[in-house]
Amino acid sequence: MARTPGRLSSTATSGHILEMIRTGAAASRAEIARATGLSRPSVALRVTELIESGLVTEGTRAASSGGRPPTLLEFNASHGLILTGALGMARSQAAVCDLDGRVLVRAPGSPEMEQGPDATVPWLLDTWSDQLRELGRSPDDVRGAGIGLPGTVEFHTGRAEDRPFLGKWAGVALAPLVAERFPVPVTVDNDVNVMALGEHIAGGHGHTEDMVFVKVSTGIGAGLVSGGNLLRGALGAAGELGHIPVRDGGGLPCRCGNTDCLEAIAGGRRLLVRAAEQGRQVSGLKELVSLAAEGDPVAVTLVRGAGRRLGEALAGAVNLLNPELIVLGGDLSEAYDHLVAGVREAVFQQCTALATRQLRIVSSTLWDDAGVRGCAAVVSEEILSPEAVNKFLAG
Repeated sequence: MARTPGRLSSTATSGHILEMIRTGAAASRAEIARATGLSRPSVALRVTELIESGLVTEGTRAASSGGRPPTLLEFNASHGLILTGALGMARSQAAVCDLDGRVLVRAPGSPEMEQGPDATVPWLLDTWSDQLRELGRSPDDVRGAGIGLPGTVEFHTGRAEDRPFLGKWAGVALAPLVAERFPVPVTVDNDVNVMALGEHIAGGHGHTEDMVFVKVSTGIGAGLVSGGNLLRGALGAAGELGHIPVRDGGGLPCRCGNTDCLEAIAGGRRLLVRAAEQGRQVSGLKELVSLAAEGDPVAVTLVRGAGRRLGEALAGAVNLLNPELIVLGGDLSEAYDHLVAGVREAVFQQCTALATRQLRIVSSTLWDDAGVRGCAAVVSEEILSPEAVNKFLAG
């Protein structure tokens, strides 16, 4: 979600220049001078400040078109670290990333999310500390931390919203809990939002400005990217695909308090119940997915049926938002062929021809890295903004 600056005014600061170098808008002092209108001495002063701070390094010389070849400037992503935690009801990931969001070390875990922050945050903090030691880095190298939570999050306050399945998280500010060990800026977002952002930035899906990422696992949720920007909505409640009512649900209660929500009908919990009713005793969603991959008729029917239900809900999103790409992630997407068959059947039947003309439906490429990459991107956007960089340089 990094901004790509156009021509800046001659008041461009060191923070703006770092953004140009980081996004590839300029790679040499001469290019910076042309883009900003700054004099060569002013550019040299700002670049020197960035080099001395460790945020920029001088690389190789570019090819010359006559005269002395310019020295290329490079963003030093190793100058700091970002701690990330993608928390899920069934499985979580903790990672340490560089300032570009590249994952340096990642570890899975299964903290008891239902028990609230008192059970989960210590696991996260201890895992981060262990990972820093593994990397041979100090807590002083940490510049920020990002956490994804499996529920509605008010992004600007960094708190989970009060819902039955995240009740013990509701209203709890996580930043002070993290700051007890790592006194750095902390961002908190919905888990599917950060996964969507990770896939958008690093998923290798081509230049895609408009996409929908869907996590299909124990729960169901969507992350929406429009015009290259993540859509969170007014209070962070955008993308609650799993809580759209579906037809012919039979009055099944949903954990959100409503009935016949998509998640209650086609989410992982319901599929496991239906599998057991049909003689397939499986220990969890992963095992059901494995059965589907092996061609078990009951598992295949369940996964494809879930895909069809998901496609019916997605059809409204496609007609409303006209995305270029739908990315399927989460545990159930590992039975991709069966899941996507149901999704495509419903989407292409129920959407307008124009809305689906260029639509691609693909599998996640990042899998467990999607959440941690997205968390890192959210943090980077905050700590590497021109304003934040200028404040850091001012001491």
